[in-house]
Amino acid sequence: MFEPFLTVEGWMSLLTLTIMEIVLGIDNVIFISIISDKLKKDIQAKARFIGLTAALVIRIILLTTISYLVIHLKAPLFTAFNNEISWRDMILIGGGMFLVFKSTTEIYHKVEGEVEVEGEKVNKSLTNAVFQIILLDVVFSFDSILTAVGLSGNSLIMSIAVVLSMIVMIVFSTNISNFINTHPSIKVLALSFLLMIGMMLISQGLDKEIPKEYIYASMVFSLFVEGINMYSGKRNKKKKEAIEKKSLQELEK
Repeated sequence: MFEPFLTVEGWMSLLTLTIMEIVLGIDNVIFISIISDKLKKDIQAKARFIGLTAALVIRIILLTTISYLVIHLKAPLFTAFNNEISWRDMILIGGGMFLVFKSTTEIYHKVEGEVEVEGEKVNKSLTNAVFQIILLDVVFSFDSILTAVGLSGNSLIMSIAVVLSMIVMIVFSTNISNFINTHPSIKVLALSFLLMIGMMLISQGLDKEIPKEYIYASMVFSLFVEGINMYSGKRNKKKKEAIEKKSLQELEK
């Protein structure tokens, strides 16, 4: 049972898979952060914890039934647009469409400048938020587990990697959420990232693969550029404050 951990290859496989699961789980954390921001402050952390715990449970369930999933969920159900559609494809297409709708709606609200006051957040129930989170958890988990199977065929290594990656995401989810929601430009970038992920899921469901590397590379580059803008903005703000302070001191003299 523990033979893989007696070799360097086994440990390298665990490390690689854990890192990959964390990277693949970032979109999950972003979605949970945006949904939980609609709730009252005192239950946002609870929503994030429930969402990520549900993601962990779903991933473990999928791992224990992976042989069934690979055989049955990939079996063609019908043909559309010269493509054989399976349950896997329907899950990916449905999840992708929901993600595109959700991210597009949020971007629209940001562009229109609609401000949500604290009183309005009361109407966003925890149950509704958790339902949306779990719905996308199923899609993200399905995609994540299929990737894990492709990287490692050992169920023990996959299970440990999934648990470790989810623990890391649970620990840092609050920091990620606060960072996204306190920087409007970063939040728009995050929503754009989710929009691209949704389109990618739809294309996967239609057997038109879009390499994940392209999406992640474009997102990293966008974050790099935005980071430069944020740093430049802070520098200019400090310079402006220093000039104003100096002007006041001269006037007082």
